[in-house]
Amino acid sequence: MNDYLRTFGRLLCPVGFFLTIPAANWLIGNVGTYCVPNGPCLVPVAPGITAPSGVLLVGVALVLRDLTQRYWGASVAVACIMVGAILSVAVAPPALALASGAAFLLSELADFAVYTPLQRRRLMLAVLLSGIAGAVVDSILFLYLAFGSLDYLLGQVIGKLYASVLFAAWLYWRRRRRWSGEDITFTAVEGGSVQGFIDTHSGKPGWADDPGIPLTPGKDYTATIIPNKKD
Repeated sequence: MNDYLRTFGRLLCPVGFFLTIPAANWLIGNVGTYCVPNGPCLVPVAPGITAPSGVLLVGVALVLRDLTQRYWGASVAVACIMVGAILSVAVAPPALALASGAAFLLSELADFAVYTPLQRRRLMLAVLLSGIAGAVVDSILFLYLAFGSLDYLLGQVIGKLYASVLFAAWLYWRRRRRWSGEDITFTAVEGGSVQGFIDTHSGKPGWADDPGIPLTPGKDYTATIIPNKKD
């Protein structure tokens, strides 16, 4: 049963990634503290700064893309980006289709380029920095292609970063609450190795300053947490 639940949870990442695209477009036109006549609905993202409500889900899409790559590999993540770009063009208003598709494609590729080399050893940093890269690229391209102006850039970037910051904070919290001898189950990622854990099956350790034990991508492992070690 746990294996089925785990697989179901992993499937939610690409599915959720795709769903954020039409959901963001719907939010922009329907949900906000103030809706501009014939324009977007706005939400506050910082004191005195507002942004279209859909930017919050753009940030969620960046995080879900990271998780899709972590669970399903880089090839699946890139394929999801390509399909997502087509979907973004299809659901956007005709006047914004080009800006929406181009911004989605290039921002997700920027997220991918930053996340990929960092995620094997520094997942929290990978999520945060890739989110920043994706948010900045998406905001600049969309505003410039759609409106020829970057006047509302700050609010767009801030709104898109909430999801990345919250997820990185959760990763940090989870990392800090480890106890000696606690058994956990984790899934190997593409190119991953045991870092800061002892595999309870083989008993072989691997630390962050060593190459570690190579893992088979997609296979589940059980490990015992060793405190006061860098992972």
